[in-house]
Amino acid sequence: MAIAGPGGVDDAIAAGVDLDGSPIPAEMLALYNEVMELESKRARSGVKKSMRNRVVKTGAKHFDQATLDARLRAAGWDGLKDKEIAFFYG
Repeated sequence: MAIAGPGGVDDAIAAGVDLDGSPIPAEMLALYNEVMELESKRARSGVKKSMRNRVVKTGAKHFDQATLDARLRAAGWDGLKDKEIAFFYG
């Protein structure tokens, strides 16, 4: 199964298969689905905050610390926080 793009992992989970084509154990799928169901009911604090969190989480995989910090600031968000730097770049 070719996985690409933001929905690729979700597509694989929905199909119940891992990237190598092996089935995902039913117990793993059940727990994942239960947690995602609970998460879907959780109140959100704001779209821009959620967007920033996603940019930091994913951007840390693609940009070095200085670049991501500068890009966040240029976009109008706060720069990287100490705890984010420690977690993603430490």
